Amino acid sequence: MTEIALTALLLLVLLALLGAGVWVAFSLLAVGMVGMFVFTDAPVGDVLATTAWGASNSWALAALPLFIWMGEILFRSRLSEDMFTGLAPWMNRLPGRLLHVNIIGCGIFAAVSGSSAATAATIGKLSIPELSKRKYPEKLMIGTLAGSATLGLLIPPSIILIVYGVATEQSIARLFMAGVVPGIMLVGLFVGFVILWALFNKDKLPVEESRSSLREKLYHSRRLIPVVMLIGGVMGSIYAGIASPTDAAAVGVVLALALSWFTGSLNRETFLDGLIGATKTSCMIAFILAGAAFLTVAMGFTGIPKMLAVWIGGMNLSPYELLFALTIFFVILGCFLDGISVVVLTTSVIMPMVEQAGIDPLWFGIYIVVVVEMSQITPPVGFNLFVLQSLTGRNILNVAMAALPFFLLMFVALAAIVAVPEIVTWLPNNMN
Repeated sequence: MTEIALTALLLLVLLALLGAGVWVAFSLLAVGMVGMFVFTDAPVGDVLATTAWGASNSWALAALPLFIWMGEILFRSRLSEDMFTGLAPWMNRLPGRLLHVNIIGCGIFAAVSGSSAATAATIGKLSIPELSKRKYPEKLMIGTLAGSATLGLLIPPSIILIVYGVATEQSIARLFMAGVVPGIMLVGLFVGFVILWALFNKDKLPVEESRSSLREKLYHSRRLIPVVMLIGGVMGSIYAGIASPTDAAAVGVVLALALSWFTGSLNRETFLDGLIGATKTSCMIAFILAGAAFLTVAMGFTGIPKMLAVWIGGMNLSPYELLFALTIFFVILGCFLDGISVVVLTTSVIMPMVEQAGIDPLWFGIYIVVVVEMSQITPPVGFNLFVLQSLTGRNILNVAMAALPFFLLMFVALAAIVAVPEIVTWLPNNMN
């Protein structure tokens, strides 16, 4: 049986399981088992037990539940309200005014939550009523939230970068550093788009509100101090080499609990809700990682990744042609699976091809996250679209159309990091 037929058979099994509503983790385990039973004589039970334990017994993976817990704590705190109050006075001078609060607010919250859906829900709950009351254009209000919330996947601490780092044995600290400049670039693209739109559509924006004095701006900005301290404590300790990502995650949880307590939003109910929410999410991700690790080992036994790498190599595709094909593949796959599932599902097969093409795995990690960001705002399974649909009550296609300009801006960012890889690699290579 050729490598194409082998791959097609296992892909059909996977699609059938996912289409039947089987959990992603069980689907990955089942496909791995089918591959080993049909194409190898290896002891499936022994390999499964050893691989599942090895995938779970990782110190780097300990950062995952801690960062998720930190995001859950902040999700239930007054952080978003404080950010809106602190940022709004500074945005009134920019064309587009309070629409920029969505973008900057999502960028800041992304830096302390690591989750795209949590960012969309938290900032959206606060900004949508405020912007609607002021009669800002609904389409752009939804679009800025949908696009900017995806920054939770890229701006560190990013949950999906931790998953990629564990799955591909890349340094999580270096991946975090690599995500900073592309994240800032995306924020700049979004802000620039809103400014241009506002300059050409002045009649569609509400009448300008009274401007705040510098003293009033500084007074409101005091609400941003806890957020800045939290980001500085978590990311500063990593970049300064004082703490590993896992240690920094523990620091982040302590600071988040303290912040929530000082703002009066920490009580028994919010503490337990945050802990239970983090436990559920962490278990889901760990289960998917275990399934993906087993599938990776199973693929190794079948020899499919090596055969595919040789096959792709025989096609003499340039790195750019390979990346273009992978972009289409990931966006389509992301229409049906969440971002973490896309990463763990594909790394076992994709990485040999990537290495064969001479592509830096560190750079590829940021590339795949940007593509997964794009898939978060594409129907039918764009998670950010679901969040905003529930917040606005609008049809998911209307939400998707509002997000379309930001999808295209992400494509521009993707083209930029492909054309200039140093956008990704400069910071990690110069902060050893």
